[in-house]
Order: sequence, then C-alpha cells, then structure tokens
Amino acid sequence: MVAENILGQPKRYKGFSIDVLDGLAKILGFKYDIYQVGDGKYGSALPNGSWNGMIGELIGKRADLAISAITITPERESVVDFSKRYLDYSVGILMRKSEEKINIFSLLAPFDLAVWACIAAAIPVVGIMIFLLRRIQAMRCQNNAEGQPPPSVSTSLQSAIWIVYGAFVQQGGFYS
Repeated sequence: MVAENILGQPKRYKGFSIDVLDGLAKILGFKYDIYQVGDGKYGSALPNGSWNGMIGELIGKRADLAISAITITPERESVVDFSKRYLDYSVGILMRKSEEKINIFSLLAPFDLAVWACIAAAIPVVGIMIFLLRRIQAMRCQNNAEGQPPPSVSTSLQSAIWIVYGAFVQQGGFYS
C-alpha cells in the first residue's frame, strides 16, 4: 500500500490490499477513509496492557477496519478478529543476477581436472584390456575347436577402445 501525493492533491493509495478494500466496499455498500497510524506500527502489546499501532487503533475504537500485510499471531488474535488470509507471502532473498559469459569448457565443470584425467586414462587402458582378453578368447577357441571357423568377434584395438568409450557416454558401441 503506497501513498502518493501528486502536486498537492490528496494522497492516493494503491496496491492489492486497496483493490480488496475497494471490492468489499462496492459489494457491501460502505464508504471509507484511509489514514495511517501515528506511530507507523502494526501493533504489539505494551507493558501496561495496552496496544500500539493498528491493533491499538482497533481496540480503542478509533478505526473500524485495518488492512495491511500484518502477521497473524496468537497475541493479536486474542484481542482482534482477523479475516482469512487472502494473500500468502513467502520470505525470499534477492540478489543481483551474475553476468557470466558462456564458456566453451563449461561442460567440464562437473568434475575436477584430476577426475577428467583419470577418465581419459581409463578409457584406453580398459580398451587395451578388452582387446587382449578378446585375443586370448579367440586363440582358445581356435585351439579347442580344430577345423571349426573362429567366432566372429572383432579383435581390433580401435573397436575395443570405441566400445569402452561408447559405454562411458552410455551410447553403446559399434560391433563389427
């Protein structure tokens, strides 16, 4: 609710709460005058048992209605009646949006350089191991089954490394 005073004209209030108040006045057929409380407070209990702010204005019958984004507390509910909440505020923190420039190497950001180096080293090492194991398997098959054609297993080093890379990026591999 913001008060505006334009070139000596009376203050005009605007905002969601004023729109609700205008709608209620139109439906229920009443007129209203808005004023701000002298101390500018919402309302809290004073040591002598009285209240200040908007709650004090209502208790002292100097106002019939108070409209604001006031927090409903058990202490306030014990002395005034609140309507149902018509707007729910959530607390948040605002900060300036960083102005990061797009970096071509941002794809590498999830892992540290040492992790990427280990992954890069693991692909050919595991590829070589698969190549050697396939060669051993092919030789055993030839020795066990004399006269039988060798199984159609690709034994090139390039295809073994390609299979490991395909497994790493979860895209499968090319089997020839």
